[in-house]
Amino acid sequence: MDGIAVRLERLKREAQQEWKRKWRKKLQQAAPKTAAEWRGLAAAVLGAVLRVLLIIALPFLVLVRGSVFFYHNSGTPVWLSVLTAAILTGGVITAYAVWIARKLMRRGVRGGRALVIPVAKWVALPLVVFYCGYSLLYVASVNAKSAPVRAYYRSVHPLLRLALSTAILADRNILITDTGRLPEDYGRMGLPTNSRTRHYKQKDGWIHAVDLRTTGRGAIKNRGLQLYFWLMGFETKRHVGTADHLHVELN
Repeated sequence: MDGIAVRLERLKREAQQEWKRKWRKKLQQAAPKTAAEWRGLAAAVLGAVLRVLLIIALPFLVLVRGSVFFYHNSGTPVWLSVLTAAILTGGVITAYAVWIARKLMRRGVRGGRALVIPVAKWVALPLVVFYCGYSLLYVASVNAKSAPVRAYYRSVHPLLRLALSTAILADRNILITDTGRLPEDYGRMGLPTNSRTRHYKQKDGWIHAVDLRTTGRGAIKNRGLQLYFWLMGFETKRHVGTADHLHVELN
């Protein structure tokens, strides 16, 4: 019995070695051999990564940028702007879900069409409603510098809250250092009173500006965050009041 066990173990090792040799040979044959082939491979990998990132980012882009677009460019009321963008976002998620379901179930076009309403009702709608509700009502204490900052969160303009929550989803280390202010707050900070700041409640009853910490985050992260808010349709400014920070506001 011992001899049989030894022979079986030897055969197992030989099979594993042969398997490794075959895969090593296949990898060597498939590996790029020239600089042009390496560049082609790098471009293909980069293209695939960008496509995946675009697929992931598209629903958030439609929701946030769409809301700001309708609000700014057509004079649509804020909640109607959010609702319109949310419906479009639901359409994007429904299209994703139907495409995935058709791939998994190997169904034809007719079957795919039959999935649209159930997927929209039971997948896209709950996801969009939950995300919008979460974004508009909640900010984690780890993302707010102090209790007063967190307390002011629901007074921040809804579009700015949507954008903030989406940014935090991508970067959990974002810290909101300031939201709403009163005129006397400037004296406590040792700054001259600013009568035109958007940190005050505006005529529509919302605070239109927040400040985000930049210290200790690195230039790439800070520039990326600033670019994100700019792409979403917000005004941004890196400046120093009581400390270096990124000021984000909705006009």
